Amino acid sequence: MNKLRNESLLKMVVQGFPLGAKTLRHACSEETATSKGLVVGLYQKEGDKDPKLTPSGQKIDDRLKGRLAELICEAKISGHLGRGKVFNNIDQEFKSLAVVGAGIEGIGFNELEMLDEGMENVRVAAGIGARSLQKIGCTEIFVDGMDYAEQAAEGAALAIWRYINKSSKKPQPKLPGLNLFDSRDMESWTRGLFKAEAQNLARRLSETPANYMTPTLFAQASVDALCPCGITVEIRTMEWMESQRLNSYLMIAKGSCEPPVLMEINYCGTHPQDRPILFLGKGITFNSGAINMRTFRGMDDYRACMSGAAACVAMMRCVAALSLPINISCIIPLCENMPSGLSCKPGDVVTLLNSKSLSVRDLDMAGVVVLADPLLYGQKTYKPRLVVDVATLGTGVKKAFGGGATGIFSNSHYIWKQFQSAGALTGDRVWRLPLWRYFKKQVTDNPSFDIVNNGRGLASSCLAAAVIHELVPCVDWAHLDTRGTGLQTKYGLIPYLTSKTMTGRPTRTLVQFLYQMACPADQQGS
Repeated sequence: MNKLRNESLLKMVVQGFPLGAKTLRHACSEETATSKGLVVGLYQKEGDKDPKLTPSGQKIDDRLKGRLAELICEAKISGHLGRGKVFNNIDQEFKSLAVVGAGIEGIGFNELEMLDEGMENVRVAAGIGARSLQKIGCTEIFVDGMDYAEQAAEGAALAIWRYINKSSKKPQPKLPGLNLFDSRDMESWTRGLFKAEAQNLARRLSETPANYMTPTLFAQASVDALCPCGITVEIRTMEWMESQRLNSYLMIAKGSCEPPVLMEINYCGTHPQDRPILFLGKGITFNSGAINMRTFRGMDDYRACMSGAAACVAMMRCVAALSLPINISCIIPLCENMPSGLSCKPGDVVTLLNSKSLSVRDLDMAGVVVLADPLLYGQKTYKPRLVVDVATLGTGVKKAFGGGATGIFSNSHYIWKQFQSAGALTGDRVWRLPLWRYFKKQVTDNPSFDIVNNGRGLASSCLAAAVIHELVPCVDWAHLDTRGTGLQTKYGLIPYLTSKTMTGRPTRTLVQFLYQMACPADQQGS
């Protein structure tokens, strides 16, 4: 059953990627339509040694009787990471051949960068090469695994993705096929495609205009993506929320004409009696700031305030595709945060499921209010061994890291180290921020109510984490603030992602984390 499901998903992945934008320069021919293209890696020149082709690239050069090496020398391609050229009509099988620098051969983990640079270099090289071949019209792209077939698949599939507006009358781009060249490591290649397809799903959900991705439409898209994989999805309506007294969530949702929807998603990969890991994804499909209205400049980016929910949905799909032996439950509260006569007013107080009172002083920071009661409900219902919430909450983490890393807060050093390791392997890094009593006092030290949603001071991300920490007193917990990584890419663009589009991050890091939790004996796999 799993084999059939994986084959079906793989077919969807290989055939379902649109083209990207960033390309290499082209040489030896005009840019004409081609059918098959090949991406090969070139290791960087070191000292007196010339740049060196990968073993697969060397086979192509031998087939061409040294012609490829001559062209590399004439074009002065040094093998520096991401730099190269596309050569056309030099091989009978492949009409276009992209030679891309893969950096230093044999490079590994860099402790200062907290990154496996060998894996990341392959993602960059494969991504830039595949995007270049797609740009000139290749309909089938073969990729050199460069000793890391999984990472090559990730880079290529992420690089050629492009959001397709189905409502547009403009002609849609042709989708290329992706294939592994000269390697038998199809298992790793397939795994990489699954992970990239999951992140691309999160990108599509986040990028879609808010009027086409309302809470109801998001729930429908999630059902369409998850149910064919054998995942259980339950849709809860406003009447059910009222019966469960999810008042903090409803307090924000009532400001919009769009009805709120809460999703409960369950994946059972091991014994049903095993306690699950509980994920909570913030699903505000548009966040205007309500009465505390945000500035109009860049407000359209806040359609992706549900990127945490999108990453969780994509993560669940990938976990099912990989058949990980672990139980996972996911709660996603969906709503809009809009100004109206029914909107929550600054200073309103709501009583939570744990009987604590929460003062809502800043509607611009509605994320913690929306998450509060669903988080308490999830712990009571599923009794998880670990809670992880993913949300775009405070601007502080964006100002601190930009798009360089996702901020993580955790009450468990072990869980933090697992996330750190996962980020180093996927290239989508996380960095721990403080969860000190200092911040707790800023959100709880008030005689009139127990918790305030914005606290005192400028450390917005730390204050938001302190609020959520008050709601998970007796379980291991991690909070991922994706305000800098989950929204639109503007600064420090990752070469295999597309500029000015939503990133879908940190989907692959979540998947890798779950793999490590499910298979602790094999930390380097997946």
